[in-house]
Amino acid sequence: MEDPWARVTVALTLLAVDPAGLRGLWLRARAGPVRARVQDALVAFAPRKLHPSISDDALFGGLDLAATLGTGTMHHHAGLLGEGGILVLTMAERCPPALAVRLAQALDAQTDLGLIALDETAQDGEGLAPALCERLGLFLDLDALAWADTGPFALPMDQITQARARLSQVRITHDARTQVTGVAAALGIDSMRAPLLTLAAARAHAAWRGATELDAQDLALAVALVLAHRATAVPDAPPDDTPPPPPPQPSDDAAQTPPDTDGAQDIPDDMLIDAARAALPAGVLAKLQAGRVARAVQGQSSSGAVRKSKRRGRPLPSRAGALDSAGRVDVVATLRQAAPWQKLRRQSRPDARAGQVLLMPSDIRVRHFRAQTDRVLIFVVDASGSSALARLAEAKGAIELMLADAYATRDHVALVSFRGRNADLSLAPTRSLVQAKRQLAGLPGGGGTPLAGGLQVALETALHARGHGMAPTLALLTDGRGNIALDGSADRAAAGTDAVQLAQLIARQGIPALVIDTGLRPNPHLASLSAHMGATQIALPRADARALSATLSAAFGD
Repeated sequence: MEDPWARVTVALTLLAVDPAGLRGLWLRARAGPVRARVQDALVAFAPRKLHPSISDDALFGGLDLAATLGTGTMHHHAGLLGEGGILVLTMAERCPPALAVRLAQALDAQTDLGLIALDETAQDGEGLAPALCERLGLFLDLDALAWADTGPFALPMDQITQARARLSQVRITHDARTQVTGVAAALGIDSMRAPLLTLAAARAHAAWRGATELDAQDLALAVALVLAHRATAVPDAPPDDTPPPPPPQPSDDAAQTPPDTDGAQDIPDDMLIDAARAALPAGVLAKLQAGRVARAVQGQSSSGAVRKSKRRGRPLPSRAGALDSAGRVDVVATLRQAAPWQKLRRQSRPDARAGQVLLMPSDIRVRHFRAQTDRVLIFVVDASGSSALARLAEAKGAIELMLADAYATRDHVALVSFRGRNADLSLAPTRSLVQAKRQLAGLPGGGGTPLAGGLQVALETALHARGHGMAPTLALLTDGRGNIALDGSADRAAAGTDAVQLAQLIARQGIPALVIDTGLRPNPHLASLSAHMGATQIALPRADARALSATLSAAFGD
C-alpha cells in the first residue's frame, strides 16, 4: 500500500477489529493538525488518557481516603488498569522504565486492555520504552505526512462490528505461520511476539474484507504494519538486471500433485520483505535503530546515576519509616494509612478525645526522592601511531562541544591519552571549557600503543570519580592494536592479556563503556575486548569532532 494516509486508515480499522490480538498502536508524531486528525478518529475507541507521571494509586487503584474517613470503613477506588479498554499514553517518549514495565505486565495479563502510545520523539536516541515497543502490534509514523495528504476519516463501526463477528472464522494455516516467522528472521527480528502480532493483523484484515482465508494482500499489509519498524536488518533488493529463473520443468510427480489452494503459499518471501521495505520512510529505520542503541546504553547508565535520597530530587511514593532528623514525614500518606483503623483503635482507647486521629508508629510514612548524580564522561584516546594527531584533534573537538552543553546535562569530561609506553590523565574531570582548552593545547601523539595502560588509568579515574559521588562512563577511541604490556615491555601477547584483564575489571565494577573503533577495517580483537568490557562497539573510522560528539550524545541518551 503506497498511500501513507490509506495505511493509517487501514491500521486504525484493524485495531478496531481486533484490539485484543493487536494489543495497541505506537503512533510516532509531533503534535499538529495531522496527529489531531488521527486522534479524532481514535475517539471511537473511547480512550482514557494516561500520563507518564501517573501514580501507582491512580494506575492500580487504592484507598479512597475521603470515603474511608467519612464512614469509618475501608473504601477503595478502581485504577485505570482495572477498567480495561483502550488507554492513550501521552508523551510516551518520557515514559519511565517502571511505568513501562507495569503497562507491559498489564497488557500481558489483561486481554481486554489496549494501549495507544503517542510518541513525540524530537531527536535521535529518544523513543518508546522497549517493553512497550515489543508488545504494541501496529506502528505509524506521521512526521512525513503533510496535511494535504490526509483527509477526513471516521471508523465505520457497523462494518467493524461485522468484521469482529467473522474474526474467529478466519483460518491461519501452518504455511502462513512458517512464512511469517521466516520473514521476521530475514528482517533480523528475534522476538516471537512479532510473528504472532503479524498474523493477528493479517487475520483482522481478512475478516475486514469478508474472507475466511489469508491471502497475499493480508500478509503483505500485516508485514508492512507490524514487522517493518522492528527490522534490524533489511536484505538488499536484488538487482534489476537479474535474469528471471527458468520455468520449472513439469514432472510426473508434479502432475499427480493436486493444485495448492492455500493462497498464502504462493507468496514469495521477497514480496513480503519488499512490503516491509516500502513501508519504511527514508531514515525511519536508522532513527529507530539509533533509539535502540541509546536505550541499550541507557540500561547501563543514563545521564548520571540515579540514587535515592530523603532530602532532594524527584518525589517517589512514600514508604513506611521511622521519625528521624534525616527524613520528612508525608502527612497525607500517614493519615491515609491510619484512616481504616480509627474505628478499631477508638474502641480500645475510650479515653481519646472526639475527633482525635489515633496514630501508631507503623502508620508513619516518610517521603523519598530520586536524585540524579553528575556524570563524568572519560575519553580514553589512543594517541599512538601515524593517525594520533587526527584522533587527538577529534577527541579535543568532541570534548569542547560536550563541555559547551555540560551545565545543562550535568556532565563532567575527562581525557586519558596513551602513547609510547605510558598512559596519562591529560585532563582531570572538569566542566570548565577554558580549563580544558588550556590543558589540551599541544598534547603530543605518536609511538607505541599501551592500550592496557590506558585502560588502567581510565579505571583508576573512574573509581576516583565514583568515590566523589559522580557516575563515570568510558568512551574508548582506538583501533585496538595494543603492543605495550603493563610492565612497559614491547610484547604484543602480554599486552593483549593485560588489556583483557583490565576490560574484565571494568565490567566487574559496573562501569558503562562505549568502544569506538577508529581503524579503517573492523578489528576482531577489539570486538572481543568490547565484549569483555561489556561495552557497546561502534565503528567510526572517519569521524570528525562534531560526528563524534553527536554519536556519543545519541548513544548516552542526551
